[in-house]
Amino acid sequence: MSSDMLAKVLSSAVLGVDAYVVEVEVDITMGLPAFATVGLPDGAVRESKDRVKSAIKNTGYRFPPHRITVNLAPADIKKEGAGFDLPMAVGILAATGLVNPERLQRYLIIGELSLDGKVKPTKGALPVALTARNNGLAGIIVPEANSKESAVVQGVKVFAATHLSQVVDFFNESCEMSATSIDVEDLFSRDAYYEVDFNEVKGQEHVKRALEIAAAGGHNVLMVGPPGSGKTMLAQRLPTILPDLTFEEALETTKVYSIMGLMDERALIATRPFRAPHHSISDAGLIGGGQIPKPGEVSLAHNGVLFLDEMPEFRKNVLEVLRQPMEDGKVTIARAATSITYPARFMAVAAMNPCPCGFYGDYKRQCQCTHLQIQRYRTKISGPLLDRLDIHVEVPAVQYQDLAQESGGESSDTIRHRVNAARIIQQKRFKHHRIYNNAQMAPRLLKRFCQLEEDSHRLLEAAIDRLGLSARAHNRILKISRTIADLEGLKEISATHIAEAIQYRSLDRGLA
Repeated sequence: MSSDMLAKVLSSAVLGVDAYVVEVEVDITMGLPAFATVGLPDGAVRESKDRVKSAIKNTGYRFPPHRITVNLAPADIKKEGAGFDLPMAVGILAATGLVNPERLQRYLIIGELSLDGKVKPTKGALPVALTARNNGLAGIIVPEANSKESAVVQGVKVFAATHLSQVVDFFNESCEMSATSIDVEDLFSRDAYYEVDFNEVKGQEHVKRALEIAAAGGHNVLMVGPPGSGKTMLAQRLPTILPDLTFEEALETTKVYSIMGLMDERALIATRPFRAPHHSISDAGLIGGGQIPKPGEVSLAHNGVLFLDEMPEFRKNVLEVLRQPMEDGKVTIARAATSITYPARFMAVAAMNPCPCGFYGDYKRQCQCTHLQIQRYRTKISGPLLDRLDIHVEVPAVQYQDLAQESGGESSDTIRHRVNAARIIQQKRFKHHRIYNNAQMAPRLLKRFCQLEEDSHRLLEAAIDRLGLSARAHNRILKISRTIADLEGLKEISATHIAEAIQYRSLDRGLA
């Protein structure tokens, strides 16, 4: 070996939901044995020198007893995770002349190494594959466990690595690795099924109707009812009646799960996610954050449903941070060094008891709460947040005759068919307005698309006067009635649509 050797290997790191190319530069010079990693490495990256050293030795290669410097460029962005192990090891072997450097610049490498040289899975393989394709590279070498999710990206060859020696042989052209191929359409249609169905819910026909309207217009929902009335069961089945997931939406959602390491050997998230965080969650856990910002539950629910059970039990500051992602469909986490944006376009579904004991308004059991206790319990949810929940629906206890029924009514497929038809109408309506559904209409668009006839006008005016509804509630009623008309395929909003929409603002009326 000459006195000074330099090698360059391409790798990648994730920032937000996207990846960028990292050049792993390895310099070996004569001097006392030392191994320094520079380029803002975090703890896991700094520790990789010990894993890399053991992996190289235990694979049967000679580890150079010299001064080794590894630079991760660009040097001004913090690098995290164990995905740089494999490129570092390949770089060291290339610098000592054991790997042919000619092909290194055409491939991007990620992977964690175990001490015996095996390649272990890493996070963020999907965004890394997208970056490799966008940079026009010939291929990407990833751990075998990540190869399926990377192969979803068309236009870049994905090679699954199981051992360091296999990667070395590949670059020296002494063994061929076959590219992982995947039939995305077949995978998409095979995985796009839900394990639950709406016909498993007995009774509660009016609640099912409210959820169908919510799914058709993208409206957020609040369900109020005693314990055991089926609120959670209904919420879990809401993703099954939402419009079919498009491939673009599936990619967006999969990116978030990929960077969190939640893929579990799946190649693609082909169904709409359903996230139900516990009420003890922190604000960083819900919307994202931490020292190195990570996506929270709102981003994991992207393109799906975020279910907040026992909503008044959540801490007030946690509920308040939800307001921004509910409005904007994204979360921006600002830190001194950088600010990161994660997608968070979800449908919020909340559930609560009508009072602290849960039996206010129940005809079977007596409510033990005082008027003041009920008032205090309900004010745990602030007005601005309540306003963002378009539909309020009461879920009474299920009657015995409903439970004894053989079937629970329509299947999710039948309902989703109607929802899809209503969404197509909305896509045509908003194709020049950069919004996707009725729930996102601004006041300017409400004027344009929610014209009322005289009798509808009078009915809405009377309801607002009698119930003392706010201006925001008035707008919500218009949006909901627009969705009800879309479900029926009608252009005009009639008085019956307005009347049904008014029923879905029950909490605006205060306590009876």
